[in-house]
Amino acid sequence: MMRQYVTLLVCLLVAASVSFATAQTAQPTHGIASHGEPELAEDYTHFPYTNPDAPKGGKISYGVVGSYDNLNPFILKSMRTTARGMWDPEYGHLTYEALMRRSRDEPFSLYGLLAETIEIDDDRTYIQFNLNPLAKWSDGEPVTADDIIFTFEILEAKGRPPYSNRMDKISKMEKRGDLSVRFVLKEDAGREFPLILGLMPVLPKHATDAENFDKSTFEKPVTSGPYRIKSFTPGERITYERRDDYWAEDLPVAAGFHNFGEITIEYFLSDSAQFEAFKKGVFDIFPDGSPITWERAYNFPAVERGDVIKAIFEQEIPAGMYGFVFNLRRPVFENVDLRRGLAMLFDFEWVNRNLFNGAYKRTESYFQHSDLSSIGKPANEIEMALLAPYPDAVEASVLDGTYRASESDGTGRDRNIQRAALKLLNKAGYTIQQGKLVDSDNKPLAFEVMTQNQGQEKVALAYQRNLAALGIELSVRTVDDAQYQQRSQDYDYDLIVKKYPASLSPGAEQLWRWGSQSRDIPGTFNYAGTANPAIDAMIQAMLDARSNEEFVASVRAFDRVLISGHYVVPLYYLPGQRVAYRSNLAHPEVTPIYGYQLPTWWDHNAQ
Repeated sequence: MMRQYVTLLVCLLVAASVSFATAQTAQPTHGIASHGEPELAEDYTHFPYTNPDAPKGGKISYGVVGSYDNLNPFILKSMRTTARGMWDPEYGHLTYEALMRRSRDEPFSLYGLLAETIEIDDDRTYIQFNLNPLAKWSDGEPVTADDIIFTFEILEAKGRPPYSNRMDKISKMEKRGDLSVRFVLKEDAGREFPLILGLMPVLPKHATDAENFDKSTFEKPVTSGPYRIKSFTPGERITYERRDDYWAEDLPVAAGFHNFGEITIEYFLSDSAQFEAFKKGVFDIFPDGSPITWERAYNFPAVERGDVIKAIFEQEIPAGMYGFVFNLRRPVFENVDLRRGLAMLFDFEWVNRNLFNGAYKRTESYFQHSDLSSIGKPANEIEMALLAPYPDAVEASVLDGTYRASESDGTGRDRNIQRAALKLLNKAGYTIQQGKLVDSDNKPLAFEVMTQNQGQEKVALAYQRNLAALGIELSVRTVDDAQYQQRSQDYDYDLIVKKYPASLSPGAEQLWRWGSQSRDIPGTFNYAGTANPAIDAMIQAMLDARSNEEFVASVRAFDRVLISGHYVVPLYYLPGQRVAYRSNLAHPEVTPIYGYQLPTWWDHNAQ
């Protein structure tokens, strides 16, 4: 017995010493990739989709629908009505900065920003961020390790999801000097989680009101980013000015970014008011998601004079999912046969032909238009192994790759589809009585879809007609932006129209869209209210995947589970990014795989 004990002790000591040695010998590196190595070498000069020689100066104005009542983007209160630009993946993080910057020309790779380098072991049991000694706050104070620690603590205590939950996967946070912080991760953190930490913002400990952090504010913050707030009118407009003393101005990670001297964001009450303002020159760039508008509405003088340019940018990423989302928190939608039958009744062919001149393509997968989609691909051995513990989670046709969304004859009243849908509705316990679809208690099937604008309303009304043919009553309610955001945050709807953007590196964000942990937390993106062990397991498989083969298999398995759950009535997607912009604006010649990047554009007039 003593010999066995000694042998065990020796093994433990050896393992501990190896682990310790590994931790001590990890070398600082400039970047990290979710799978494999980052594409840019340590001596890179700029991201491939930027123009490092772009002139600095000039102006740009953006236009958005909605309002804002807050300058703090990290709290639950008004989380979707914070002023755009403060912390903004579309317009750029103008004021606050993350530890690292994501390359939009790689699936998921980060390069040092506030953190000049990182240190990480092969098993990714920890990650250490080493701050750039040049990093300064806008008041001239240095960015320190204490700021990183303070950020994680204040966001855990008073921040909004997902920032408030980062510490859930961290076992220890260690200060390793004035400029370094090491995070020791829990076993279930997953290989992607170190990158998620790299995307965390950093807040100034010395200039943050911790006591009132969770309250909305219009106080201009101290930040480290390339812009400061110049002026603002709450709910109407906010203007940022470029900082002459921006600390990262000459770093490769910032080369070609943040070129405009001034950025203004204008707010409008509706889509129509927004487009009319663009026509009049109130703002400078209009991403157009409507093929009808794109084809018919650009006959105004600025286009004819060449002052407005129309361009289509091609992406190499999944199209994502856009559709009517069932709220499973409502008991009526708990039955999967009911959801599947309701989804079948949406007549895409009629809608596409009569409302959109055939411009759209049908969405069937959550990773449509990419190798990550499961559509048309039978599950391989890795997928089968992942799904084996959940034999009822995936439909047979989805598993063997033969599943396709229902395709109608385009008349708006395809009887074959109606009969097939009715069989599923009967299976769910509903029958048609006196022209109404009713349950066993003779209660009619009736629910409401909440829409945000006229475009969504138009499609919802078409769906309303589809459902009415089987005696289903769908009410359509279009609300203003503030109400839409508030009700979205509170999950106060039956059906809602939402888009789930997709990337080539899906991972931790899926926890907040579909994971059980996010179902009952206000303000997450789990609009469907899912709490499914199979979903949780597939997300974890994605996070744990080491090889690209394992990763692709786990994403496809995840896709199959979501498709089989029929949580969404899939609508459509529009290939390419359609953008109209003023002729004084310019963009780099290279379009990255994630599409055009506004933070890399510039103003010709600045030359």
